[in-house]
Amino acid sequence: MNVLLDNFPAFRDGFLGTLSITAVSSVIALLLGLLIASFRVSPVPPLRFIGAAWVTLLRNTPLTLLFLVSFFVIPEILVPGMSPFVLGSLALGFYTSSFVCEAVRSGINTVPLGQAEAARSIGLTFIQTLRLIVLPQATRTVLPPLSSIFIALTKNSAVAGAFSVSELFGWQKLMSDQGYDIVPVFIWVALGYLLITFTISGIFKVLERRMEVAR
Repeated sequence: MNVLLDNFPAFRDGFLGTLSITAVSSVIALLLGLLIASFRVSPVPPLRFIGAAWVTLLRNTPLTLLFLVSFFVIPEILVPGMSPFVLGSLALGFYTSSFVCEAVRSGINTVPLGQAEAARSIGLTFIQTLRLIVLPQATRTVLPPLSSIFIALTKNSAVAGAFSVSELFGWQKLMSDQGYDIVPVFIWVALGYLLITFTISGIFKVLERRMEVAR
């Protein structure tokens, strides 16, 4: 217990750092994932190509390599002076967006094709059909895999600690360097991650219950 009480401000900063990068990366991943999923089911071939290339590239690239590109390439050629938190959030959000895209696309494929055809027959555009008809029906199918994806995102945020981002795993390294017993340090780090992941799981369970179909 002393390892936490004696270093509570550092642990609090690490926990809030993990919570912050998880939240920001989740928003980036969700928005980009929805956009790329719409590309993948688009009737426009170039958009489908872009969507397929995005997913193939990011899903098959190690997350650590994306962090290296984000921290050492982007500041040099695009926007210099960006904070480690922003760069880490972008790397984690872009990486996770490919998984969100595939989960959303799978949900879209569960909606009967006749729904989209009926929408087009009454004059709705592709975007209107997707937003008003297809995505609302696909949401129930998409929620369970999205829950797993965002829980994985939370655990992947530990990579950011190696790139000067304040988060829980960075606190663990600090405590280890100061000579604290590694076992209680890891226990507190694990409890911090469990608190965040259980919260994410609870939120998605509430959403699933609200959207479930009565049988």
